Amino acid sequence: MKPFDASGNFHPVEVGGGLRRLAVRGAGVTVFAQGLTFAAQTVATIALARLLMPSDFGVVAMVTTFSLVLLSFGQNGYSEAIIQREEMSHALASNLFWICTGVGTLLALVFAASGPLLARFYGDSRVIVIALWVSLSIFFSNLAVVHIALLKRALRFSTTSKIDVAANVLSVVVSLVFGIYGLGYWALVAAVVVRPVIQLIGAWYVCRWMPSLPRRVPGTSSVVRFALHVYGRFSFNYTTRNTDNLLVGMRFGSASLGFYKKAYDLFLLPANQLYIPVSDVVLSTLSRLERGSAEYRRYFLNGLSVLAFVSMGAGALLTLTAKDLIRLLLGEKWSPAGHIFAFFGPGIGIMLVYFTSGLIHLSIGRADRWFRWVVLEFGVTVLLFCLALRWGPVGIASAWSASFWILFVPAFIYAGKPIHFGIAPILAVVWKYTVASLVAGLTSALIIRNITSLVVAQGLLAAVARIACTSVLFVALYLVMVTVLHGGPEHLFRFARLIPEMLPSSRRRTNASGVEESPVEPAGTPAEMSPSAASSGCRDQQEVGKA
Repeated sequence: MKPFDASGNFHPVEVGGGLRRLAVRGAGVTVFAQGLTFAAQTVATIALARLLMPSDFGVVAMVTTFSLVLLSFGQNGYSEAIIQREEMSHALASNLFWICTGVGTLLALVFAASGPLLARFYGDSRVIVIALWVSLSIFFSNLAVVHIALLKRALRFSTTSKIDVAANVLSVVVSLVFGIYGLGYWALVAAVVVRPVIQLIGAWYVCRWMPSLPRRVPGTSSVVRFALHVYGRFSFNYTTRNTDNLLVGMRFGSASLGFYKKAYDLFLLPANQLYIPVSDVVLSTLSRLERGSAEYRRYFLNGLSVLAFVSMGAGALLTLTAKDLIRLLLGEKWSPAGHIFAFFGPGIGIMLVYFTSGLIHLSIGRADRWFRWVVLEFGVTVLLFCLALRWGPVGIASAWSASFWILFVPAFIYAGKPIHFGIAPILAVVWKYTVASLVAGLTSALIIRNITSLVVAQGLLAAVARIACTSVLFVALYLVMVTVLHGGPEHLFRFARLIPEMLPSSRRRTNASGVEESPVEPAGTPAEMSPSAASSGCRDQQEVGKA
């Protein structure tokens, strides 16, 4: 793809009446790609859990806890700025490239030099050389930021998904080879470094654009301010979301941190599979709509309904089956992680719903408000961590779950205030799925516990049987409760009809910028639902956002 025309302006993406189709299909492609990535990572997790020790995962987590916030300098800030901005030129993109590259290089050098400080902090000399190698991931990641963002701005989500899948699969292969040869934690380090290298190669190969030398361009300062607000928000948010690793590792050691980290990874699994992959799709879609309009609200509420339906159900099901899943996938030695996860589970569904408040901030161009909100979020969550630390990793997990329930309502009130988007329609969409998942989950747990032969059985086959029985029972009860609370099955039918729209179409056309478009809907066919249907949250597009 050549993103700019001869005059240096970004190729327009003409979608006509097909914006909804592009949004739904873009979401489908990214979720499918993330499914492939998840499958590869699951294989790696199962294998590496048996090849490595919990302390290997813990010592690498000690380093990546700090490195990831620097690695994301461009990914969280400049990427959103490029996607969301109304106008983008070759000269402006070039300036942003050199800013990302320069700052990324500086951050990589600083992190490489910080190894001895980290070693002294943790009391583990292994982190010195790990930090040196992990610093390379910071440098390579920032080199690819602008190219990937330009692809997403052009709605080339199938292309970016292929790059992500290739990067993740190849990093998994490398880590498995290292693990098989007995290289311990170096298997994890290798994956951290290889992934951004492959993303860099793929992005530069597909996006045929070479930046020019930097020069004064109108709009550069406003983009930088927007990006810094987003990155500032991310940094605060990341600090919040890694203070737990810091506290557990410092107070209870690398082995406890390894168990906690596995439980936390499972906690974030629905976000990684449902929310993060399609966040740029949703941001691109909402940014094309008039801020605060009826159409904007309709798209948001429809998508939120789909996300709440899936996330509330997934969260409850994972809570019910997590202990057996961890034993089955990772082995008996990881059983403490299953116990910790039981306290994470109640926060999964509300976590994903809570994250969507950030979509409102970004799509209306108010990254400054998003930054201010995360300062409050940081204070509340860290306070809960400090209060819960006395109960160990399970206390920290409980604090996580409590934080999302406490912050959910005020987060949406604050996010929607500039466009007068109240909390009432959000609650109207979410509460039914919350009640349905709670009732179905408690009922399933009571029924399974009364089947004594199933509960007391030991071994892998018994774990598989409990997972299967619990899953079938919960899904059936959850669908029944959703149907009852919505007054009929039409809501489920509409969701089922959405799935084929997320699949690739055989009929496509390509515009000047190289983006694959959906056919424009024929005259007389409504592109969106009526407002009344939107309030019940059904058919349009799915919803997501960025953590």
